[in-house]
Amino acid sequence: MAIRILHVDDEPDIREVVELSLGLDPDFAVKGCGSGIQALTAAADWQPDLILLDVMMPVMDGPATLVRLRENAMTAGIPVIFMTARAQASEVDRFRLLGAVGVIPKPFDPMTLAAAVRNYMQPQDDLLDDLRSAFLQRVKRDTAALSADRMVLKDARIRLPSTLDRIRLTAHALCGAGGIYGFADISEAAARLEDALFAELDDPVLSGETDLALDGLISSALICGGPVDQPTAREFRDGLLTSTRNLDQD
Repeated sequence: MAIRILHVDDEPDIREVVELSLGLDPDFAVKGCGSGIQALTAAADWQPDLILLDVMMPVMDGPATLVRLRENAMTAGIPVIFMTARAQASEVDRFRLLGAVGVIPKPFDPMTLAAAVRNYMQPQDDLLDDLRSAFLQRVKRDTAALSADRMVLKDARIRLPSTLDRIRLTAHALCGAGGIYGFADISEAAARLEDALFAELDDPVLSGETDLALDGLISSALICGGPVDQPTAREFRDGLLTSTRNLDQD
């Protein structure tokens, strides 16, 4: 059975070269997409075994596309390799934390690209373990941000819609991904928080329910993801409070 590879790049010339390069491996079947939006649809419909994803694209770049892929249960488990000219060690680490299984630098050698892709082909169980580990790293970052937002809600004189919306977006992402990686408690707590935020938008008197749900999600995330760096959370909180007070004074 052919190994299906979805290649995403906004440059037609690069898509053509990649298709020819991967065609050197008789086991590869390649489909090209010119944008992140197209890739979301193609990945769900075609169900590739691997996605080669350009980092720098207009409208929706590679990291944003990967986030959207992980939010969809139909595409969350598809391994992704970034292709980028920004292949410094710090950037590679950041891409892996986002959930990529690897990075292929640009410019690449057309004659060895197929072999480079094969080097990243792992047993599915290993890939899922890698994705699960990356998700836990994301949980730690989101927990620090949510903890900071919780302190902002306590200290601020008013509950800014921007703060509530930031919390809602984080909860929405965790709700979709938590269950996929086996963290049902995080998914359920995030869903309760999202519901509470929508209710508060309709009736601000229900803000207490939002705070309880936020505490519940933070607690679930700490159990699954481990403790966060509290100084970092405080620094983040201080920056948010400064922004809030500036808005209050305007």
